[in-house]
Amino acid sequence: MPRFLPGNALARAATAATALLASAALLAPPAHAQYAAMVAVDPSVTDRGLGTLYTDLSAGLARALKLPVRVDRSTNFADVLRSTRTGEYDIYIVPVQVAASGLAHGYRLLADSGQLETFVLVSTKEVDAVPRLKGARLYLPQQDSIYSYMAKGLLNEHGLSLKELKSVEYQKTSGAGLVALEMGVTEATVTRKAEYEKWAADKGGKYRVLLESKPVPAGLGVLVKKTVPQPLQDRLAQWAESSGSGMNTLKAFPDATPYAYVAGLGHFTPAQLPGVKMVSAEEAGQLMRQGAIMVDVRSAKEFNQKHIAGAVLAPYVEKSPKDTAYDAAMDDFGAAGKLDKAKPHIFSCNGAECWKSYKASKAAVAQGFRTVYWLRGGLPEWDSRGLPVATSD
Repeated sequence: MPRFLPGNALARAATAATALLASAALLAPPAHAQYAAMVAVDPSVTDRGLGTLYTDLSAGLARALKLPVRVDRSTNFADVLRSTRTGEYDIYIVPVQVAASGLAHGYRLLADSGQLETFVLVSTKEVDAVPRLKGARLYLPQQDSIYSYMAKGLLNEHGLSLKELKSVEYQKTSGAGLVALEMGVTEATVTRKAEYEKWAADKGGKYRVLLESKPVPAGLGVLVKKTVPQPLQDRLAQWAESSGSGMNTLKAFPDATPYAYVAGLGHFTPAQLPGVKMVSAEEAGQLMRQGAIMVDVRSAKEFNQKHIAGAVLAPYVEKSPKDTAYDAAMDDFGAAGKLDKAKPHIFSCNGAECWKSYKASKAAVAQGFRTVYWLRGGLPEWDSRGLPVATSD
């Protein structure tokens, strides 16, 4: 059964980051003037000795300042997530939601705890289905915590936005969600499955699990930018795993597959769209051969650089948030006017992380298109299968 890393294990891993980062500086080739590292700890662990952890870490980092490595720390996960997309740091020591973003933007996973844990969205017995949450209250730890990230992702996967709930309350501690549930001040919360099962054992079936995640990595992960020289990557991974480094809770070069699932939960489009049939790249190709129209809803610039061979351009101008509760009136899909509603259409863009094709598919249904398909994987999936692409430059 997945288990939560105890606070002392998390503290040991993060405190030992000092030695790891110092090692990175010693191993850096002369041509690289300075390496930059980000150490970020989930805000929801502030009640587990985060202040002491930072005090110990700061002392070690101060001793390492003479070495060519700059180390930043943060609990602002919105900003840390942004930095993974822009490649601001060479090394990250971060929890799973940030590691997942880094892996999608040019980083390699060097080490993690080797442990997995499952999250559950639980509710009172009266809330017996996800749609019923629209009139319910949800309790979550801090907005950027792993709990809140998983809550948003699980609901998003089932086509429900946090904005559609009656209310969402954020607090500073993780365990208080179950207490709030028992006190009747909320109808739902998100917690670790093991924690919930232990808590619910004597509650007489008053609560239920509405949604359950796949197992996701626990604790901290160590990432490095792929452009860092391979010998340095190897030695960093060995150091992270070695007992001498103090990071003996970490395993070098673990399986990164669970991180892809976490990345998809965070900011990707829902895995379902009522009224629209989702298709794979191969299925889309077969439909095109049968007369379906592939519609690329990206910008003209993107289309001209590369697009699915045979696709037509119909840009979806997106100004609304990337959320299932978006306001379609903020967007412009006037380009749909040139399409024949009587014919079957397949909408696509830049993959599951791109919301334009999701919104265009919904708009097409609302506008009376007879048959609507959605290639959620978009051009990236099509291209990865070796299917024909074209350019217009």
